[in-house]
Amino acid sequence: MKEALLYEKLAEEKVKCAVCNHRCVIAPGRRGICGVRENRQGTLYALNYGKCVAAHVDPMEKKPLYHFLPQTRIYSFAAVGCNFHCLWCQNWEISQSPKPDRPIEGIEITPAEHVERALAYACPSIAYTYSEPTIFLEYALETMKLARGKGLKNVWVTNGYMSHETLECIIPYLDAANVDFKGPNDHVYEKYCGATAEPIMENLKALQAAGVHQEITTLIVPGVNDQAGQLEVIAQFIATELGADVPWHVTRFFPAWKMLDVEITPLATLQLAKTIGKQAGLRFVHVGNV
Repeated sequence: MKEALLYEKLAEEKVKCAVCNHRCVIAPGRRGICGVRENRQGTLYALNYGKCVAAHVDPMEKKPLYHFLPQTRIYSFAAVGCNFHCLWCQNWEISQSPKPDRPIEGIEITPAEHVERALAYACPSIAYTYSEPTIFLEYALETMKLARGKGLKNVWVTNGYMSHETLECIIPYLDAANVDFKGPNDHVYEKYCGATAEPIMENLKALQAAGVHQEITTLIVPGVNDQAGQLEVIAQFIATELGADVPWHVTRFFPAWKMLDVEITPLATLQLAKTIGKQAGLRFVHVGNV
């Protein structure tokens, strides 16, 4: 546990968190939407600081990143919690486990130990992944600074809903990101994830302007975002606002968490998405989870 970054003290011992675009106002004794940032007598704490719930060495392509340090291994770790509650979350056991007010799981591993592990495994990079790195910002940022000092690259796999203040903190140390983008449709984000699209679109543009290598992933869920018109809007946004060289990963949905009754994405839908991406002028469209 550690005092959180990026928050404002309010009257009556309330606090306003500015780590993500929910900007939760949190009463004493309560937590934010993420389930891991708690107000204790007017001070906001990151309960998941230093508590690692998962750590693995993955192929870079698993992130997925196909155009950044290809065919290398990346040391990857997570802390619990997420500021979304996507009904199809593949990692819901760790992303949703702290909600509501449940114990914070994980073993104590320091930022320095993560860097030492990456070096010991001969990994040239570290990924902050599996859950949502925005809400373990303090843990991630300290690790990123140490990693940069040792010549390692830093990668975020994120939903992109971080605040501009968080972006300012991480961009000096961030080399690449894979951003999960469900499309510029607030209905999809509001109904299935508890968020909105506009902040994510702005962050995608900010990352691109900052020179961070980014690749976009869209999980195509039947009945949610699988219509040709929806896919065309996503592809056009990437091509026009980010650039034709930004890779787009269109990935297959498998039933998970609260969407167990939805069919697996048909291969034909993934091929349609790839065709739409190419027609929009995108140079790199990759089909995944097949």
